Amino acid sequence: MGILWLASYPKSGNTWTRAFLANLFLNPPEPVDINKLSNLAFAEYRLEFYEQIARKPRTEISDEELNQLRPKVQQLIAASSPNTVFVKTHSAMGFTNEVPTIEPRVTEGGIYIVRNPLDVCVSYAHHVGIDYDQAIEAMRAPMNQLSTTETLAFNVLGSWSDHVTSWADAEGLNRLVLRYEDMHRQPEKAFGKLVKFLGLPKNEERLRRAISFSSFKELSKQETKTGFIEKSKKADKFFRKGKTGGWRDELSDAQAEQIINDHRAVMERYDYLTADGAPRF
Repeated sequence: MGILWLASYPKSGNTWTRAFLANLFLNPPEPVDINKLSNLAFAEYRLEFYEQIARKPRTEISDEELNQLRPKVQQLIAASSPNTVFVKTHSAMGFTNEVPTIEPRVTEGGIYIVRNPLDVCVSYAHHVGIDYDQAIEAMRAPMNQLSTTETLAFNVLGSWSDHVTSWADAEGLNRLVLRYEDMHRQPEKAFGKLVKFLGLPKNEERLRRAISFSSFKELSKQETKTGFIEKSKKADKFFRKGKTGGWRDELSDAQAEQIINDHRAVMERYDYLTADGAPRF
């Protein structure tokens, strides 16, 4: 049929959402193995797909070739099943050298998770192995991207604000925008919206079980026990803290002020700032 995108800026709750969906759909007697989440929703930027289309090893594929191949890869993924395919992406919605980052012809819709950029900054810095000032600069840079690695093609991010609005304001896109903070504070209400968006029947017991089986405590416990194949080599742990407002223990006042100045309009739009401009979370 087509692709339903699970989209977010890095470290904003994408993997958490995938874990919830895996536990919701499978409804298992015990939590789904975090290292099998790709069975439900895999990343469109896995280089194996690009190798398949290009018919040559990843070491011989340039970033420009990857860019040109991206729509074909997404078409391949969409054609892999007669049903809706859930696919993870960190790409902003837009164009790179006139090539769409998200192929509209195979897109059914999108679930976009937005998180307080103050907390994103801290998690993103740990994830990619940079300091907070570097993360702040990256999050404001219009050309920011996650670079190609041994296994993954590059993702075009842009600034945090541009990333959010590229998905939230995309014309003609059937979408649901979820706040990470609502998923934390009111999980049954937030994830209930997701269930409704997917057109699934209401089942409160199944909803609560999926929420419990995908809790941060459970995900972190699994990573401690077995490791997590999606963890960046530059990070000590993927599921690091998973709380809201953790930036208050990490960022200086000047750093927080810079992030707010960079992203004020979008932070106000998603109620991350109070009426007097102070951080809400």
